[in-house]
Amino acid sequence: MNIVLKILLIIIFFVIVIALALPSILNFAGLHPKFDGETFNLQGKKALIIATNHGVLNKPGEIDGKSTGLFLSELSIPYYDFEKANIKVDIASIKGGKIPLEPVPFFIETTEDKRFKKDQETMNLLQNSIPIKDIDFTEYDIIFISGGWGAAYDLGFSELLGEKISNAYYSSQAIIGGVCHGVLGFIKAKNIDGDPLIAGRKMTGVTDKQLKELGIFFTPQHPEEELKKAGVIFQSGSAFRDVFATLTVVDDEKRFVTGQNQNSGHETAYRIMEILNSQ
Repeated sequence: MNIVLKILLIIIFFVIVIALALPSILNFAGLHPKFDGETFNLQGKKALIIATNHGVLNKPGEIDGKSTGLFLSELSIPYYDFEKANIKVDIASIKGGKIPLEPVPFFIETTEDKRFKKDQETMNLLQNSIPIKDIDFTEYDIIFISGGWGAAYDLGFSELLGEKISNAYYSSQAIIGGVCHGVLGFIKAKNIDGDPLIAGRKMTGVTDKQLKELGIFFTPQHPEEELKKAGVIFQSGSAFRDVFATLTVVDDEKRFVTGQNQNSGHETAYRIMEILNSQ
């Protein structure tokens, strides 16, 4: 075996080792942290998870762009956390039908993502999501809005979503949650005086810092900016890169539970269930 071949084999070996170790390295750095929450039995309760229909990461004035959509872990993690607690889960979107997925490399996928993708039944739920116009939000105990880049293009522009969030708030005891860009789904909700329902509440969402660090600040709405415009008391964690940060915030009334980013799904789902379990 000549020296060149030996060097090549050594390089291939180290590339494979690094690739296999990368998910653990990223997890150690803070990506998708483990969360050991209480076990609940919430048999008879119902959860509605809402996601985006937008699948193109286009800049202002452009139609084409990279594929985008839902960041799957922001749906798969709460989906399985709720299911584990015997909660019936429905999946909806603004228009109904297909919920596109953000393409992510294998080392960013969570265990829940892989499980979700292997199950044809759950994948069918993303292909045939229920349009929010056909749903009575007051029938649900949990309303949870997932994020992803696609959410920046439709959730915060939906007057109907805002109306239905407001109706659920006033006409039911539903706990309303969201993570990352999903919190944009709250900004059109109004109180009885016509002001933003979320004004004065403690909340979080993906930070401007994280968006700038990732180089994607051209989307039409940014959660930190829009929540602050709506009068939210914005809170967030930070790290050397905010993609490795996480925070879950419960408002004082315990009606809204929000997670900062893709790392916050488990804790946000569990905080919601804690409140529901205590009612």
